[in-house]
Amino acid sequence: MTQTRRSLIIGVAALAAGSLAPVRLIAQAGNPNAPSSYTIDEIIEEGHSFFGSVSQGLAQAVEYLFSRQGRPNGYVLGEEGGGAFIAGLRYGEGRLNTKNAGTHKVYWQGPSIGWDIGGDGARTMMLVYNLESVDDLYRYYGGVNGSAYLVAGLGVSLYSNRNIYVAPIRSGVGARLGLNIGYLKLTREPTWNPF
Repeated sequence: MTQTRRSLIIGVAALAAGSLAPVRLIAQAGNPNAPSSYTIDEIIEEGHSFFGSVSQGLAQAVEYLFSRQGRPNGYVLGEEGGGAFIAGLRYGEGRLNTKNAGTHKVYWQGPSIGWDIGGDGARTMMLVYNLESVDDLYRYYGGVNGSAYLVAGLGVSLYSNRNIYVAPIRSGVGARLGLNIGYLKLTREPTWNPF
């Protein structure tokens, strides 16, 4: 073989091997029994510790999400506040927890529009699905917010961006009633700009 042909074959083999790596990661992220995903018992235990005395409906809310989405491979624990009069805003901060990439600070902001009025402050647990890397978390997630599912004072919503899903479970104080569409923007640093 000539040097050029050998270099070409080595280059094609390296390219093929590199293109198979993302497929392997996707398959592991979608595997419900992957060691990097959380069981329902692990999420409920974390939620009970986090929400405290207001967590009586947590098991039902988590069961609902597990039946719809499967096992998450990350979760965020944090606090948020927001308000609305037809148009609304929501701001929060917390920590992303993963089994294979540690913990990472995360902030979120989001505008909404719809039939919505009031203000609230909430402790929030977000289940994160199909997260291949921590960097993939920091983006916009669209969805319908409001009382998508309400159990014993806990509200559950589902937001998505491509194949990544974020499911906030909120328990808080205040009075906010309505149904709206909007998005959450998750960032590494705090910002007042929800756009």
